[in-house]
Amino acid sequence: MSSNTIIYADERLASYNFGEEHPFGPARYRAFYDEFIARGLDQRCVIGNAVVADRASIELFHTPAYVGHVIEASRTGAGYLDQGDTPAVKGIYEAAALVAGSVLDGVEKLVKGERLRAFVPIAGLHHASRDSAAGFCVFNDCGIAIEALRSQHGIQRVAYVDIDAHHGNGVFYAFEEDPDLIFADLHEDGRYLYPGSGAAEETGKGDAAGTKLNIPMRPGADDADFYAAWERVETHLAEAEPEFFIFHCGADSIKGDPITDMAYSAEAHRHAASRLCKLADRYAGGRLLALGGGGYNLHNIAEGWNAVVEALLAQIEK
Repeated sequence: MSSNTIIYADERLASYNFGEEHPFGPARYRAFYDEFIARGLDQRCVIGNAVVADRASIELFHTPAYVGHVIEASRTGAGYLDQGDTPAVKGIYEAAALVAGSVLDGVEKLVKGERLRAFVPIAGLHHASRDSAAGFCVFNDCGIAIEALRSQHGIQRVAYVDIDAHHGNGVFYAFEEDPDLIFADLHEDGRYLYPGSGAAEETGKGDAAGTKLNIPMRPGADDADFYAAWERVETHLAEAEPEFFIFHCGADSIKGDPITDMAYSAEAHRHAASRLCKLADRYAGGRLLALGGGGYNLHNIAEGWNAVVEALLAQIEK
């Protein structure tokens, strides 16, 4: 067993969902977990328990007014938290706080040196902005983690790497002028897919110009396209020498997802995780936090996320 890798395989994370008929349903967690067990990966790592974030932690990134709005909407379960993508189901505040808290627990364990790698399957809610939900994302646990690293752990230079089919707009625009947030995002071209952002020309503003790398990929982009683009990601990251790595490994960029047009295999996710482990070892004391992100084909979730877990373990066990 690798005591240096923690996987948050906790059924309570499945409570973050919008119903059986919604693309972001409760079966997503079970798809990951069943394959995780079938591969015997639970015998090779530490299993982490989900943790609830308190309101103050959520407000490291989000405005108090927005958090209050979510709390109230969560009580009634009526309407939407945005313009029509993110339902205000009952209990969604508690479920979203569970996601954020688990991510923060992973951050703390990595910063304290208790673990080197961590993976939270139901996490990576990268569309939420500081004052609004968006795209099935209530609280942006990625942004919360970044703010916690700065304010609570004294880590300024953070790398955020995202291979979800959708652009991580909630992270990008929140830190667009932050030169210490090193951003690299490969996503389906925003001319064809939500949220419509992430053009190659969006490289950061002011002092942060050049610290952001957006790589729009053509619809139908496959592994060969991914590997070619990935070389640019590694160069961008190596030049920045980050102190901590966050990897958003959304499975909706794998071929067959019902709401995207990408055509990677799970091997693209394995490759990215493996290479990021090497970069984390070189620059960040090994600290790499992986977040499941999107993905609406259950087979792809099982294959993609477990390929990431296997890569995290392989880099430590060898």
